[in-house]
Amino acid sequence: MNIIGIFILAAVIVDYMVHFIADGLNLKKLNTALPQAFAGWYDEDRYAASQAYLRVNTRFERVAAAVNLLVFLLMWFGRGFPLLDGWVRTVSDGPVIRGLLYIGVLLILKSAIGLPFSIYSTFHIEEQFGFNRTTWKVFLVDRFKQFVLALILGGPVLAGVLAFFQYAGSFAWGYCWMALSGFIFFMQVAVPAWILPLFNKFYPLSPGKLKTAILNYADSIDFPVKKIFIMDGSRRSRKSNAFFTGFGRHRRIVLYDTLVKNHDTDELVAVLAHEMGHYKKKHVLWMLVAGIAQTGLMLYLLSLFISSPVLHSAFYMETPSVYAGLVFFGILFAPIEFFIGIAMQYVSRKHEYAADRFAVLTTGRPAAFSRALKKLAVHNLSNLTPHPVYVMLNYSHPPVMERLEEIGKIEAER
Repeated sequence: MNIIGIFILAAVIVDYMVHFIADGLNLKKLNTALPQAFAGWYDEDRYAASQAYLRVNTRFERVAAAVNLLVFLLMWFGRGFPLLDGWVRTVSDGPVIRGLLYIGVLLILKSAIGLPFSIYSTFHIEEQFGFNRTTWKVFLVDRFKQFVLALILGGPVLAGVLAFFQYAGSFAWGYCWMALSGFIFFMQVAVPAWILPLFNKFYPLSPGKLKTAILNYADSIDFPVKKIFIMDGSRRSRKSNAFFTGFGRHRRIVLYDTLVKNHDTDELVAVLAHEMGHYKKKHVLWMLVAGIAQTGLMLYLLSLFISSPVLHSAFYMETPSVYAGLVFFGILFAPIEFFIGIAMQYVSRKHEYAADRFAVLTTGRPAAFSRALKKLAVHNLSNLTPHPVYVMLNYSHPPVMERLEEIGKIEAER
C-alpha cells in the first residue's frame, strides 16, 4: 500500500470507531428517570419503549456499519475494483459507457447489500414498536420507482460528469460545477412538483378552522403562502412530521396526515410558523448556496486527483481512468466530508433554534409550540437525553429538551 492507501484505510477505521464510540456514549446517557419537562406526557411503559427503541436501533446500525465496512475492505483488498475494471473494458471501448457500467455495478452491489437491512428495519424494528404501515407491495414499488429515477436522473448526470472530466480539459471541474448547479436548482422544482407525488399523495388543505388560522398567520408575517398540503404519511409510518420543500413559487409546506390528526390548531400553526421561519430567515437559500459551494470545492479537488496514478495504485488499479478516479476520490474525500458534515449539522441546529424563536415571537403562543414539540417527541419515541458527541455527529435538529429550554428563555424575555 502507498501513502494514500494508508491514509484512506486509517480514515475509514477511525470514522467507524468514532461513530461506534458515539453510539456507546449515547446509550450510556440513557436515564430511566423521566425529565421533569415531560411529566404527564410519558407514561412509564411509553418512556421505557422509547429507550428500548434507541437500543434496538443502535445495535442494528452497528451491525449494518460493520457489514458495510467488511464488504468495502473485501472489495478493496480482494482486488474487486481492478477485477470489475477488467470486465467493463471487455464490454465497451467508450470511456463514458465504461464509467456508467463501472459505477452502476458498484451502486447496485451497494443497494443489494443494504436491501436486507432496509427490510429488517421496516418490517421488524418499526413493526415491533408500532410505527410501520408499509406493505410489501408499497415497499417493492418504492424500490422500483427509486431505481427508475436513478436511471432517468442519475444516469445522465453521471454521464455528464464523466464526459466533462474525460474531454473538457483542465477547467472540466468548472464546467461541471456550473452544470451541476443548474441541476440542483432544477431539482428544487422537480422534487416537490413531480418526484414526491410519485411516492405519496398530496391533498390541498381543506377550507376550515385550520386553514383560516394558517392563512391569517401567514398574512401577519407577510408570507405569500399558496400551497399547503396534507401528505399521506400514514401510508408508510405512524410517525409525524412537517417539512418545507421547493424554491420560489414552487415552494410547498407539507403536513403529515398523522400530524394533523394528533395536534390541535394552535399547535399546527406553531409548527408551520417554524417552517415559515426557515423561509423568512433565508435558511433554505443559505443551505442551498452552501451545498453548491461544497460541490464546487469537491469538484476542484476531484480535478487534482482523478487521474492520479498514486490514488489508482492504492486500489491496485494499473490503468488510471476517469470513472475509477471518481470512485476512489469519493472514498478519499470522505474524511473532509466528515468535518464538513459536522459543520453543516451545527449550522442546521442553529437554524432550527432561529426558526423556533421566530415561531414563538410571531405566534405569541410559546405554550402551543412546546406542546407540539412534546407530542412529536412522545409520538415518535424520540431520545430525550442524547449525548453531546452523538448530537454533534448526527443531529440536524437540536435535542427536544434543549429546544424546550430555549423556548422557556424566549418566553421569559417577552
